[in-house]
Amino acid sequence: MKVVILAGGLGTRLAEETEVKPKPMVEIGGRPILWHIMKLYAHYGCNEFLVALGYKGDVIKRFFLDYYRLNGSMTVNLWNGDALMHHKKTEDWTVHLHDTGPATQTGGRVKRLEPYLKNDTFMVTYGDGVSNVNLQELLQFHRSHGRLATVTAVRPPARFGGLIFNGDMVAQFTEKPQIGEGWINGGFLVFEPGVFPYLHGDSAILEKDVLERLAAEGELAAYRHDHFWQCMDTLRDVILLENLWKEGNPPWQVWS
Repeated sequence: MKVVILAGGLGTRLAEETEVKPKPMVEIGGRPILWHIMKLYAHYGCNEFLVALGYKGDVIKRFFLDYYRLNGSMTVNLWNGDALMHHKKTEDWTVHLHDTGPATQTGGRVKRLEPYLKNDTFMVTYGDGVSNVNLQELLQFHRSHGRLATVTAVRPPARFGGLIFNGDMVAQFTEKPQIGEGWINGGFLVFEPGVFPYLHGDSAILEKDVLERLAAEGELAAYRHDHFWQCMDTLRDVILLENLWKEGNPPWQVWS
């Protein structure tokens, strides 16, 4: 199954990092968050990716062009420039890197990929969020409901800790709960090709022009994921994810 990753946005709320690189290339544990997302999909057997590029897409292209050569050991003959790559194991992925326009909206980026996706079910996600969602269960849920699309609904992490009262006195502080209030679109979408008529050109917004219309027509199912999910919108989020990685066994690392 093909996986679309939306990786073309400006990432303006993370300007500390995105002045020199696109948001999906911001690193967690020495690897771009894009790599972490792809590792999740590959764990469930989804190894073919269509990365929708926009802002600073050349940085992402360069990463994948160099990926094999720069991972592992090599011997370089400085006399003639020949390089011998020593035996190593890397990801068995096929990565299609598509320029979808610097100002194209999320739906427009998917629309531009229609020629590669129009014949079968496909998945879509954003290039800035990690989760331990079970993608096999998500796909089974989608197929069991027979709708055009399924969204993974998540509860965002609470931003602040809480207080427990004893009358007018503070009895204790509570840690920020992992699960916040309400359900939101957490990405990790499953689409049928029937969604493409809802998309009209580069100005199409995935959330408004597809998801809201599908919901109104009874064609959008919601797979509730009440475990780990975290977006990377701000520097605070980057620091949080980096700290989780450094602690070992980060909750989104379902692969071995």
